Amino acid sequence: MNTFLPFLNIQKRRLYGLICIFLLVFSSQPLVAQRFLEEAPSSKRWADSILNKLSRRQKIAQLMVIRMSERRGDGVAFYEKEVSKYLKKYNIGSICLFQGTPLQQAEVVNRLQQKAKTPLLVCVDGETGVGMRFAGVVPYPDQLTIGAVQDARIAYQVGRAIGEQCKRIGIQVDYAPVVDINNNPANPVINFRSFGEDKYKVALLGTQIMKGMQDEGIMACAKHFPGHGDVAVDSHLDLPVINKSVAQLDSLELYPFRELVKQGVGSVMVAHLYIPSIDDTPNRATSLSPANIKGLLRQQLGFKGLTFTDALEMKGVAKFYPQGEAAVQSLIAGNDMLCLPGDIKGSIRKVRRAIRKNQLNWKDIDDKVYRVLLAKYNLGLNARGSIDTSALTSDLNTKAIQVKKDVYANAITLLRKDAGMSFPISKSKKVAYVGIGIEGENHFAGLLKKSFDADCFYFKNTADTAAAASLLARIANGYDIVLMGLHHYRKYPASNFGISQASASLASQLSERDNTISLVFGNPYAISNLPGAKNLIACYEDDSLMHEIAVNVLEGKLSPKGKLPVTVAPSFAYGSGIIQNEYFPLAQPEAAGLDETELNHIDDVALNAIEKGATPGCVVLVAKDGKVVFNRAYGHMNYDKKEPVTVESVYDLASVTKISATTVSVMKLYEEGKLSIEKTLGDYLPWVRGSDKASLKLKDILLHQAGLVAFIPFYKETLDPSGKPKPGFYKPAPDSTYSVRVAENMYMRKNWTDTLYQRILQSKLGPANKYVYSDNDFIFLGKVVEQITGMSLDQYARKTFYEPLHMPTTGFKPREHLPLNKIAPTENEKYFRLQQIRGDVHDPGAAMFGGIAGHAGLFSNAYDLAQLYQMLLNGGELNGVRLFKKETIDFFTAYHSEISRRGLGFDKPEKDNATRNEPYPSLSASPQTFGHTGFTGICVWADPKYNLLYIFMSNRVCPYGDNNNLGKLNVRTDIQEIIYKAIKNKK
Repeated sequence: MNTFLPFLNIQKRRLYGLICIFLLVFSSQPLVAQRFLEEAPSSKRWADSILNKLSRRQKIAQLMVIRMSERRGDGVAFYEKEVSKYLKKYNIGSICLFQGTPLQQAEVVNRLQQKAKTPLLVCVDGETGVGMRFAGVVPYPDQLTIGAVQDARIAYQVGRAIGEQCKRIGIQVDYAPVVDINNNPANPVINFRSFGEDKYKVALLGTQIMKGMQDEGIMACAKHFPGHGDVAVDSHLDLPVINKSVAQLDSLELYPFRELVKQGVGSVMVAHLYIPSIDDTPNRATSLSPANIKGLLRQQLGFKGLTFTDALEMKGVAKFYPQGEAAVQSLIAGNDMLCLPGDIKGSIRKVRRAIRKNQLNWKDIDDKVYRVLLAKYNLGLNARGSIDTSALTSDLNTKAIQVKKDVYANAITLLRKDAGMSFPISKSKKVAYVGIGIEGENHFAGLLKKSFDADCFYFKNTADTAAAASLLARIANGYDIVLMGLHHYRKYPASNFGISQASASLASQLSERDNTISLVFGNPYAISNLPGAKNLIACYEDDSLMHEIAVNVLEGKLSPKGKLPVTVAPSFAYGSGIIQNEYFPLAQPEAAGLDETELNHIDDVALNAIEKGATPGCVVLVAKDGKVVFNRAYGHMNYDKKEPVTVESVYDLASVTKISATTVSVMKLYEEGKLSIEKTLGDYLPWVRGSDKASLKLKDILLHQAGLVAFIPFYKETLDPSGKPKPGFYKPAPDSTYSVRVAENMYMRKNWTDTLYQRILQSKLGPANKYVYSDNDFIFLGKVVEQITGMSLDQYARKTFYEPLHMPTTGFKPREHLPLNKIAPTENEKYFRLQQIRGDVHDPGAAMFGGIAGHAGLFSNAYDLAQLYQMLLNGGELNGVRLFKKETIDFFTAYHSEISRRGLGFDKPEKDNATRNEPYPSLSASPQTFGHTGFTGICVWADPKYNLLYIFMSNRVCPYGDNNNLGKLNVRTDIQEIIYKAIKNKK
């Protein structure tokens, strides 16, 4: 049954309707205007002029992508002669580069572009950059390696670097990223090419790779639609079958594609799969299915870009549709580009025959060619130029080494560490190294000899069990530490990655010893061979750079930051990974002088708050004397109880942004002499001069006593009387005019941001020396920081604080660097954005500033945020990095007002706390305490008297923003008092 075609019988139409309704409900609306298909007058004129000159055969040929080279024996064969013939005869539209040196590729492309009547669209199948194909170019890490990285900004840098490579060598389209979810460990074709098994992580990393490439003007290509991850057959060899319902596909495989479509991916490659729930025509691959391409991809997901078939020479289609028939069916299905069609002449002939038989029509062909020509223009092919071949290979490698190091340093994953094992390994220890899978010294062994004077032993995969027993006997005694490395195994899982039975047995036996540290250099699925490993590090790749990173971990120079992107064994599930921080360690309460029994009463308060509906879940962190002694998660992300809260859950900090981003930035600039709190707004912000805000002192602004109004409901001006957005303010998809994201499918006109600042300037100014807690104070301060630094507030705070302190979850616009399922939802907003807010800032004003503002917009988990405040408690230093002088911290966190309890930026306890009926933030907080609360249900309080830190995170506004039960129940205050009661020997 072909569930998406309109000419079915009644029963089939009903089913089609139900499926459409399901997909419309469970998929968000389109969709991003395609920058590469933009119809400006110049692009339209150029595309029309070429289209009108093409013959019918040439039009069909414009839709073909021809192979440029391939590996043959020990060498590489280039098909320049053949391609030149097709260029002359048919005006072929595109070529795809494969094997060869950069110089060979560039010279061939230059010659072909000179011969081409219409410029060639140059593609590459380069998931790890052009180094995946070109000899002499360093490839970027595999996508599964990137999947272990916790900060998606690193993926963006990879995408950017790949884009720069492509641009340098004259490529316009890279068939990357792979956004298949590898939910089948035995997958013979995707596997390490996927970012992992979690749909949110795959979507996030795929989006960032795509954005990086497209920001460099290179068209990305999301593949392999609708999802190639759950197969057991290689589509190069046969047609894989996926027996899943449309609902199942929609909930998993389609998710990353939908997200990349919404973010404007330029193209999609369609897989050769047989999925009966989409199209049950026998042996019809998804790449040839109108139901899949016209129905699912175009209509339901709303994709507007170019579609490429996967290679039509692959057996998944060629076996059933030979000699040009696959090309015909691909075009009927709705594809734009035919990748590697094989028989060029026969394909063109069969397409023309299909047109004569009314299976296709020339208007369809013209429309496709026009879209391809628009893409060529917008990718810069209207301006003919040649590739500069001087220093080409070195240029292509310019960023590769550093970017790879960054990925590796953030990917390497500590999976197990015995209590008796510690890093760095002492130089006084006697160390042995066993390299399994190698027969002689590799780079890693050489480094171990140099660093630890290690005795090295090698065991190749052809060795037998007797040799393994002999080696075990040789290292049984006399060594304090045994380092075992698993090397040179295959990337794909067939035959246990090529690891012999003797090698696997030796590795398993060694790994179970208390004094062995096992390092697995390659596909992490091979870790399944080491179920009993006592000390285990996943290294993901086996090259000299990863060897150096691994030695840095062993020497204690680098702390592992990665987490498993896939489940590799029952005891090593997705997300496994020990994040060590020796400067801010976890410890038992007793080690910091706290009574654990007393602290456990926090559980009662937190669980009662959840039971009474004060919040669906929360996280409580307590640190004392520089040690985290309590870090627990309670409840769920929402009241549907589908997603449990973990200590890694990320929350919208609301007004805690004021001190965690804006105030610390002001402090830094103050300490550096770049800012004076005695100066005025007019001294720093030219655009306020001439208004009554120009004379406001920064000191008064920090104290909330400058006379600014509390807040301005900016959004109301953009709504009509019924509460719906007025025309002209928002669009459901971004473009060059509507680029300010305020929520899902809601982008504000960017020039309206200037109006927001004008509304603050026009707001009524109240009397000075009156305390009015105001968001506008910190909106101004954020702009002062930006004016002085030349960076946006988020960039400056990240560079100055969050990166040096290794706070990967802390930042603005978390959707750009964190998986959505790690972020707690906030309000199901009924008055402005009319949706469940998740990953976008809750505060409407901050949302209209694009998610970055001085008063709100910061997100973090509890542990990362705690590092910032532990640094302040430490007098300005943590992790060996000094960020402030102690005097600066003491100055800003002291009382500074005669009319309020405020410090400079920081909130503080009431001065008469001891006699108040409702002490704030709690009775026992010392006058030295500083911190803040957040509207979404957050608080952070640091008490220097006791070297004590308390953080409470919740999303009490989920799903209703007017839920005040958290305050009525005194949840945050009661927990804080429990912490003080737990302190032993309190003076």
